[in-house]
Amino acid sequence: MITLNRKLKKEHTEPPNGITVEPVKRISVRDKLLVKEVQEMNENLPVTCSVNFEDPNLLSEFVLTVAPDEGYWSGGKFKFSVFVTEDYNMAPPKVKCLTRLWHPNINVDGDICLSLLRQTSIDEHGWAPTRRLKDVVWGLNSLFTDLLNFDDPLNIEAAEMYKQNKVEFQAKVQEYIAASKAKR
Repeated sequence: MITLNRKLKKEHTEPPNGITVEPVKRISVRDKLLVKEVQEMNENLPVTCSVNFEDPNLLSEFVLTVAPDEGYWSGGKFKFSVFVTEDYNMAPPKVKCLTRLWHPNINVDGDICLSLLRQTSIDEHGWAPTRRLKDVVWGLNSLFTDLLNFDDPLNIEAAEMYKQNKVEFQAKVQEYIAASKAKR
């Protein structure tokens, strides 16, 4: 009977021919999916979006930049960190807004209210294994246009300001955009 100690010792000794062999690493399901999905995402990026991988060999972490060309946030550039966890595609990616902005669906801490980023959602539009990275990108981009939601806000103060005084809301949005441009 081989003891655990002997087995471990055998695994760590050099083979008799002097050639060391690196243990074979298994590729995770997430990483297999990401190879295809990142290519698909890049082929279908909205014109107002760009993606940056700090490490091109690490497809599970990237920064998405959204630069709306219309609406309240036109002229701004908003960065989002996207981290795809090991349990992807059964769970949504973790997304955080890195740019401070005045928005009803994004709070000052960078948390985002977007149903497809939720594991479960009451409106039945939450995450599902059939969703892909391109859906996340399009969803984040749409927060600056048609998915803008003042009725179910994360940033209640921004939503209230919009409902009471749209001119003041627009001025506050532009104030945040100017501040983020000054930091670049």
